Amino acid sequence: MLGGGRVWLFDLDNTLHDATPHIFPHINRAMTEYLARTLNLPEAEASRVRVDYWQRYGATLTGMMRHHGTDPNHFLWHTHQFPDLKSMVVFRRALGATLKKLPGRKVVFSNAPAHYAEAVLEIMGVRRHFDALWSIEQLRFCPKPLRQGFQRLLHREGLRPAQCIMVEDSAENLRTAKRLGMKTVLISRRLRTPAYVDQRLDSVLHLPRLFGRL
Repeated sequence: MLGGGRVWLFDLDNTLHDATPHIFPHINRAMTEYLARTLNLPEAEASRVRVDYWQRYGATLTGMMRHHGTDPNHFLWHTHQFPDLKSMVVFRRALGATLKKLPGRKVVFSNAPAHYAEAVLEIMGVRRHFDALWSIEQLRFCPKPLRQGFQRLLHREGLRPAQCIMVEDSAENLRTAKRLGMKTVLISRRLRTPAYVDQRLDSVLHLPRLFGRL
């Protein structure tokens, strides 16, 4: 694990920071409002469609593009505006030190838009630890768990799947990573671990414990 050009691929939300208390509720409300406004739906129906598209495609945006011809940049900009992002980001101060301990390249691989991902990494003070940031725009709007997004990242970064360790809070995204030949680490407090997950941790801060176990 320590040699051979290993590369860590990190999800952002609920992996490097806790998006559940403030950020996800804000995004969900913004997306529901966007769907209600652009599709002329009552709020309850807009929320149902939002969740349905997220469950079916891995991202609400994908459903909006496929079924309604939505401009992805317009959607992402209007659904990822925050009045005070700095106060909304919940993270552990030891994150930077943890990342520094990990040997090899580190890449953020997120379904989020670039302007949001960059801002969150800067707020946490960890942007310098990452060699690259892959946002939904760079993935050509093919979000995880779609295979195409993974393959685009691998091709453009010149990586082999066997080099990569995918660190994620989403088991479904790790399923794709494992099928491609990556090592997989699930960040979750749930005890159940799918067979395609190599290791499960309660927190990304525990990653250094995995030396020699992947």
